[in-house]
Amino acid sequence: MIEEVTMEGPTVAEAVDAALEEMGVQQDAINFEVLSEPSRGLFGSSGKPAVVRVWLKPEALVGDSTDEANEDYEEMDSEAPPAASKRVAPADIVEMSDEELDAIADTGVATIGDILASLGIEATVEEYEGDEGEIILDIVGDDLGILIGRHGRTLDALQILVSAITNRKLDQRYPLIVDVSGYRHRRRVKLEEIARRAADRAVRQKRPVQLRPMTSFERRVIHVVLRDDRRVKTESEGEEPRRMVVVRPG
Repeated sequence: MIEEVTMEGPTVAEAVDAALEEMGVQQDAINFEVLSEPSRGLFGSSGKPAVVRVWLKPEALVGDSTDEANEDYEEMDSEAPPAASKRVAPADIVEMSDEELDAIADTGVATIGDILASLGIEATVEEYEGDEGEIILDIVGDDLGILIGRHGRTLDALQILVSAITNRKLDQRYPLIVDVSGYRHRRRVKLEEIARRAADRAVRQKRPVQLRPMTSFERRVIHVVLRDDRRVKTESEGEEPRRMVVVRPG
């Protein structure tokens, strides 16, 4: 697994997104530092891109080592290791008190409130715990499509902004997921289904399966879902905005 990359992009959000795809991990597994902000050139011409340094959190590295140990075990023995030896979620490794978790959630909600107020949007934020212990802040209201954007690009940028501000204010890092009316959850579930069907098809037909062009977030979900499926391998091919995931028999 790639532990650190430096990536460029038109915006900080896009640079981080590209780094996540390159590393094949989700956002809650990394820390990042903005090395330089993007700037425009003279008369509207292209200026300097955003540059970010992205590296894995220590708990993500521990999880990856556990996965490699499990793979070595399986190669030596025909029986798979017991379920208890599977990697635990990063959120399970980070132990915080209820007060600390409440502070993270409250700061995230306040940050979202400030952003919504600046945009003149009225909405509420529902807070709940995700399957892996992450804090999910779901923005609920009417006509919130502007916060999602095409293929969820605006929501992805909002996610990075809220996480960065919250982490900086508290000097603490914990998986914080921003959603809009459950959009991110529905999209992830659909992508997981697409990934598994593509893997089954690639194995059954014994040939590569090309998926439709996707955003870097969507491609990353496909890579992560199939990362532990030993029957297949995944790789991204093509150039933006026609870049796609190809699922190949292992």
